[in-house]
Amino acid sequence: MLNTIGVIGLGVMGSNIALNMANKGEQVAVYNYTRDLTDKLLQKVEGQSLTPYYEIEEFVQALEKPRKIFLMVTAGNAIDSVIQSVVPFLEKGDVIMDGGNSHYKDTERRYDELKALGIGYLGIGISGGEVGALTGPSIMPGGDQEVYNKVAPILTKIAAQVNDTPCCTYIGPKGAGHFVKMVHNGIEYADMQLIAEAYTFLRKNIGLSVEEIATIFETWNQGELKSYLIEITAEILRKKDEITGLPLIDMILDKAGQKGTGKWTSLQSIDNGIPTSIITEALFARYISSLKEERIQAEAILSGPNYKQQNLDRDVWIEYVRQALYMGKICAYAQGFTQYKMTSELYEWRLPLKDIALIFRSGCIIRADFLNVISEAYQKQPSLNNLLIDPYFAEKSMDYQNGLRKIVCEGIQAGNAFPCLSASLTYYDSYRTGSSNANMLQAQRDYFGAHTYERIDAQGVFHTNW
Repeated sequence: MLNTIGVIGLGVMGSNIALNMANKGEQVAVYNYTRDLTDKLLQKVEGQSLTPYYEIEEFVQALEKPRKIFLMVTAGNAIDSVIQSVVPFLEKGDVIMDGGNSHYKDTERRYDELKALGIGYLGIGISGGEVGALTGPSIMPGGDQEVYNKVAPILTKIAAQVNDTPCCTYIGPKGAGHFVKMVHNGIEYADMQLIAEAYTFLRKNIGLSVEEIATIFETWNQGELKSYLIEITAEILRKKDEITGLPLIDMILDKAGQKGTGKWTSLQSIDNGIPTSIITEALFARYISSLKEERIQAEAILSGPNYKQQNLDRDVWIEYVRQALYMGKICAYAQGFTQYKMTSELYEWRLPLKDIALIFRSGCIIRADFLNVISEAYQKQPSLNNLLIDPYFAEKSMDYQNGLRKIVCEGIQAGNAFPCLSASLTYYDSYRTGSSNANMLQAQRDYFGAHTYERIDAQGVFHTNW
């Protein structure tokens, strides 16, 4: 019997995707460049329809036509190398899917190269980590619709499900799927940093213990902040270090890593004039965290504000933190979905924003209850410019802005670095300001560079001999 699909790349994500497919009834062929990972996967298999291959030609020939090959390979040159190794054995109508975190521009190049050969190519965003890969991730496929239709029955089957609705939908042409995953990761950066800043205020400014903060996050996860990241934060705070018995969070070095997708999100927004300040500040926060040795030296030299710890009303300020975190999340998601909208218009992708919000509801890292509300906002107004002006989020922002202002002001006075909370407040205030100080910038540009300016009382372009 021929296999219905093949998986190349059997690291943690690839092996779990293969097991997911096998568990859902697919006949899965697997191949890895090195034999050890293939053998390791076989040790996990108990009766699933999964067959190993150790030669690439044998692997390809073992697939039913049109052949469907799912790549779970490290982004970059490795993808190109694998494609070059399988193409000689493929025929017109076969399909290659890249499920890694490839840059969407690379995906578009590969799409064009393979389309010229008559081979379908899909760039597929996968979110959910190793658990999601095994039990059901959020899946974001981009490429030709007719190519997606060939593999849709498999992808929708292995995706996370919400009320029997798969967290997988056709995203758009060419690199759209990987683009949506890229910005998803940027939102994820911002969401994580906002939570870290909320935790910092609860601990440093209110003086709560790690256990008390864990209880607060557990409570928040029962309300409108309910999300995967809030849930795991509570679990993280409950975890004790097996060696010292202290909260494990206190034993973890404060140097955060990143794999590039957050940077790509910021660079794409900068290249195309899209404001994503919260996402970019989250990226910079990781960069400055990596300067651990320099920060230790600077702490001994540079002083903070002469701040006297306030006796803050615990319950009142915990509520301020909750409001600040929720409003920060609104602003971060508003920036991410604005990036989707503006890029979709730029490339004529017609991204389905309401559906993108829905497929994020389960399986992915940024899954959260309020994605239902985001989807409803775009369902009511498909051309909505910004989530902040949706009636629901506008009302929430007006109700919660005081909490955000309180936390940002108190935190800054105490000398805490709150890059994303403060960027959220600045974004909100900038966006709601109908008449800004950019007129001064234009005057300065015209003064030193004759860059011209427009007037509020007349049409045309003007220049002044200052």
